[in-house]
Amino acid sequence: MSRIEQVFEDLRKTGGKALIPYIMAGDPSLEATKKFVADLEKSGADIIEIGVPFSDPLADGPTIQRAAERSLQQGTTLKKVLGLVREIRQSCRIPLILMTYFNPVFKLGVKRFIREAVRSGVDGVIIPDLIPEEAGELTGIAGRYGLDTVFLLAPTSTKERIRRVAGVSTGFIYYVSITGITGSKLSMDKAMKDTLDSVKRVSGKPVAVGFGISNPEEASRVARLADGVIIGSAIVKIIAEGRDIKRFVKSIRKAVQGRG
Repeated sequence: MSRIEQVFEDLRKTGGKALIPYIMAGDPSLEATKKFVADLEKSGADIIEIGVPFSDPLADGPTIQRAAERSLQQGTTLKKVLGLVREIRQSCRIPLILMTYFNPVFKLGVKRFIREAVRSGVDGVIIPDLIPEEAGELTGIAGRYGLDTVFLLAPTSTKERIRRVAGVSTGFIYYVSITGITGSKLSMDKAMKDTLDSVKRVSGKPVAVGFGISNPEEASRVARLADGVIIGSAIVKIIAEGRDIKRFVKSIRKAVQGRG
């Protein structure tokens, strides 16, 4: 069992739900990111997603796009992010996931990326623009190295797509709550509940929901349906404005655990 799977298993036994915050590496600097990860862990994060900046982030809204631009201007690269994770891992005890587009991985080399990611202390990877049908090389090598590969589902996903994603995702399944980009407005309805129920029946794997969650109330509502809550743009915005992320993340933690 991987560390990510262990987190969900431990939470399942206590009725808890996973809080998975996202931050962009290198915004405003790699040294600042190191501090933010420590703050997130202390504030109750169960797993942390670390974004790798990319020039054409198709799935990201304006807030994360601007964060990626600021990071790239600082000279952040995939190799530097892996080095950052290596430093973070010296004190961080919770699972770390890299969220990156495929181009930087392809440029570095899939096998080299996976090998260096695992050596650095990365537990899982999310690549939004890599579909399961084209991910055979990555999932095969990742499986041999013990790196979880998390794939995405959306409200428009068919039963066949759900089965396919369930077959290749390890760690958990990432359910995109909206048919849009990060930072869009969350819309919770019966269709979302029905889709999540269907995903759980087909896969038997934990499902975490992301995109559009921006406050404790929304996090609480999502936590009633899903195994984990992913929150990114709201945190990235707080960092951009120079505000303290700890108070916000603690409020989300309470909401996710039903104490908000």
